[in-house]
Order: sequence, then C-alpha cells, then structure tokens
Amino acid sequence: MGDSHTWTAVPGAAEQARSVLAAAWSCAVTADGGREELVGAHTVGEDGRVHLRVPEDSALLRAAIFAPRGEPSAVLEFADVAPVPLRSRIRARLWVAGWFSAEGEGLALRPTRVVLRRTSGAELVDLDEFTAAAPDPLAAAEAQLLTHLADAHPDAVERLTRLVEPDSLHGAVRVRPLAVDRHGLTLRIERARAHGDVRLPFHAPADTVAQLTERVHVLLGQAAAAACPRALQRQRADRDR
Repeated sequence: MGDSHTWTAVPGAAEQARSVLAAAWSCAVTADGGREELVGAHTVGEDGRVHLRVPEDSALLRAAIFAPRGEPSAVLEFADVAPVPLRSRIRARLWVAGWFSAEGEGLALRPTRVVLRRTSGAELVDLDEFTAAAPDPLAAAEAQLLTHLADAHPDAVERLTRLVEPDSLHGAVRVRPLAVDRHGLTLRIERARAHGDVRLPFHAPADTVAQLTERVHVLLGQAAAAACPRALQRQRADRDR
C-alpha cells in the first residue's frame, strides 16, 4: 500500500476520465454475460459517446444488431497504466456503463454511468461534466515524455527530489516519474517494501510540450536553489526589490 498523500492542483475527475480514454490503447467490454478485449479500438465523440471498432465476427456487434428489446447494455473498462516500469503501475481504472448500438462498422456506447477509481478512491463522474470535459492536453504525449525523462535524464529526476520533504524520502531505494499533466509532475518513491507518490505542481498550467519543458526547467531551478542556500537568499532579495 502506498503512502497517504495530499494532491495539489490535480485534474478533476471528468478531465482525468477523458484523459484515460484518450491515452488507453485497449479496453475490456462486458455485455450479455460475455467479455471481449479490444485493442486500439475506441474514440470519444463530442456528445460523450464512446465509439468502438470491433471485428466483423464480434459477439458484441451481433448483440447490437439482433437485440430483441432495443439497445443492449454494456460496461467498458479502461486501465491507466504508468508508461515507466515501476511498482504498482495501475494509476487509475475507469468504468463506463451504458447502452450500445450498431453504428457504421462498429458500435457506439451512450454512457449512463461513469466511475473513476484513483488511489484516493472511487468517484462517480457527473455525466454532463464528462461530456463537456476535454482530455489533458499532454495525455497523448505523456508516455513518450515520461519514458524520455526516466531513460535519458535520471539525473534530473534525482535533482527534483530536493523539492521533496526529507521524511518522504526516508528509506527510498529508487525514484521514478509516475505521471505528468498540465498541472504538475508526480514522482513515485519506492522503498524496500512500500512506495509513496509526491506531487510537484507547476507554477502555471502547461498546455503544450514546449510549456511543459519550461515548467520542468523551473522546477529544476527551484531544486538547485533548495540545494544552494546562497542562491535561495539571492532569489528572495531579488523578489524584495
């Protein structure tokens, strides 16, 4: 079990739900007692409906076409998996329940219930907020960004730990980047038998990769100042002028 943690400037449930949908590369569909795993097969429309591309011989497609009482029901399950290898890689799970129907060469699911489970617990997402929300602007690029940070810049990850409270680093054996969004960067601190997550909020939201690079450089500058009291004193003096 991870450490308890107070999150700062994190995406709301509706935004994170849409981000999970935008980044997930597979989903599990349960309907009429059957279950299918679909890979790379979903998109979300402006009306909040989830569109699924399914094989021609899919039992789900047959169920939608031959349903005796209109639209059958289904539950879609998505897993938000950390792209960087670390302990407990499932960051969140998302369930979307609703009614589905044949549409073109695939299926369209009209949500009636959306549940997001994060480390803090499960939350029922308001349907209107889910429909209106947009994914985090970095969601599609997050995997590449975190992998690059972990593989090419482990020294930078190490420097960022200077911004973490010393108690949170007690017994740490490894620190890895867990997540990044427009609001901040999250580090996973692994110990011999446990782990904890620490949130490093940005000074302003980052809506592009270029802005994200600038925000991370600001954090690294703060880390350098934290390691150098004289530099910190100079920064305070500059602010007071």
